[in-house]
Amino acid sequence: MTAAAPDDVPLYESRKAIYPQAVRGRFRTIKWAIMALTLGVYYLLPFVRWNRGPGAPDQAVLLDFPGRRFYFFFIEIWPQEVTYIAGLLILAALALFLMNAVAGRIWCGYLCPQTVWTDLFMAVERVIQGDRRDRMRLDAAPWTPRKVGLKLATHAAWLVIAWWTGGAWVLYFADAPTLVWQLATVQAPLVAYAWIAILTGTTYLLAGHMREQVCTYMCPWPRIQAALTDEQALTITYRYDRGEPRGSVKKNAALKEAGEPAGDCVDCMACVFACPHEVDIRNGLQVDCIQCGLCIDACDTVMRRIGRPEGLIGYDTDVNVERRAAGLAPEPVRVVRPRTVLYAALIVGVGGLMTWSLLGRSSLAVSSVHDRNPVFVRLSDGTVRNAYTVRVMNKAHEERVLTLEVAGLAQAQIDAVGAEIAEAARLRVRVEPDQTRELRVLVTAPRGTTGSHDITFLVTDPAGSDRALAGDHFVGPKD
Repeated sequence: MTAAAPDDVPLYESRKAIYPQAVRGRFRTIKWAIMALTLGVYYLLPFVRWNRGPGAPDQAVLLDFPGRRFYFFFIEIWPQEVTYIAGLLILAALALFLMNAVAGRIWCGYLCPQTVWTDLFMAVERVIQGDRRDRMRLDAAPWTPRKVGLKLATHAAWLVIAWWTGGAWVLYFADAPTLVWQLATVQAPLVAYAWIAILTGTTYLLAGHMREQVCTYMCPWPRIQAALTDEQALTITYRYDRGEPRGSVKKNAALKEAGEPAGDCVDCMACVFACPHEVDIRNGLQVDCIQCGLCIDACDTVMRRIGRPEGLIGYDTDVNVERRAAGLAPEPVRVVRPRTVLYAALIVGVGGLMTWSLLGRSSLAVSSVHDRNPVFVRLSDGTVRNAYTVRVMNKAHEERVLTLEVAGLAQAQIDAVGAEIAEAARLRVRVEPDQTRELRVLVTAPRGTTGSHDITFLVTDPAGSDRALAGDHFVGPKD
C-alpha cells in the first residue's frame, strides 16, 4: 500500500506589493533619528580628517590596500594583526546577543542597513507618490503621463541614493576628496567605477524592490534570534486580555454597557497597514516581524482618537503575557538577569583585552625562519653556524635605526648582509618608515656547541622603549 502523495506546496511565492501607511509617534521619531545618525556617519565619515604625522594618510577611517593598513582614528592595524579584526567580530556578535536578550530584534527594527535604506526608499516613495491609498490608486490606475512621471521620478531618486551609497563605500578605500575629484573627472581607477556600479545595483534592488523579502527569506538572523530569545526579553506584543473580543467602537461600547465581554481592539487594521512587512501582530509574533514599533504608534494613535488608553500593542515579555492571560498583574521588566549580565561581562572583557593590547603594543615586530637545508654548518675552526631569514618590521611613519641581537646562546656571534655590526651579538639595522626589511642572518656558536638550544631574536629601538621578540632554535651536532 503506497502512501498518499502530499499536497503540492509551492517552493516560492511571488512578492505581493505592500503599501505601508505613514504613522507618527515615539518609535517613528526614534527611527528617524537613528536613520539620520547612521546615514550621516556612513556618508560623511570618509571626509573626516585625522592627523597622524608626516608621511601618513590623514583620513580618519581608511582601508589602505596598497599600504596594507587599516586606519581608524588613532588606531592602525597591520595585516599581521588580524586578531583585532576577529575581536571586533566577536564584540559585534556579543552586542547582537545582548540586544536580542534585552529587546528581541531591536537590531532588525532600527539599526540593520537593510531596514535603514528600505525605510529611506519608502520615505522617498511616499513623498513623490503619496501615502498608502494614493500609491494603491496609482498602481491600480492605467498608465498615463502623470503615472509614468511619478514612477520615473521615484526610481530616479532611488538610483541617486543607491549611486551615492556605492560611491560613499569606495571612499573608505582611498583618500575621499582625491577620489571624488577623480570620479568627477573620469580619472578614477576602473575598479572604483565597477564597485560603485555593483553597490548601486544591489542597493537599488534590495531596498527598492526586494525589501521585506530580504528579511524573511535571505537573512538568517530571524531564525537564529528565535533560539536566543527567552521569556524575559521585550518583544512587540498584542495584549489579548485587553483587546479581545474585537469589535467596532459602537458594538463594543454596547456590549460593555450590557456587561458582556468586549475588547479595546476595534479591528481597524491600522497596525497592519503601518507595518513595513504587513504583519498582523494580533496573530502573535512572527518571523516576518522586525519589531520596529510602528504598529505601536499606529495603535496608540487610534486609541487616543477613540478615547481609550494607549498600550494595546507594546513591548512586553512572554512572562507578562502569560500572567495577564491568567488574570495576574504583570511583573516588572528584568533587563538585568544572568543572560544579559553574561553578555555584558563578555563585551567588557573582550573590549578591555583589546584595548589593553592596543595601548601596550609595540611599533616594532620581528619574525624568523630557520634554514632547513643544511640545518647547521660546522666551520673549519670548529664553530657551528645556523642561518635564518629574519624580517624586521617598522610600523612607525619615520625611518629608524634598530638593534638586532640574539639571546639564549652563550658567546654567540651574529652577522647579516647589509647590517652594521655594533657588537659581537648585536647588529644595527636601518628600516624605512612603514616597511619590512628582510635579512639573511648568520648566528655562530663557539666550538663544542652541541644539541638544540632555544634562542630569541630581540629588536629594540635605542631612541625609545619599543622592542619586539621572536623565538627560534639553534641546532648543533649531536656530539
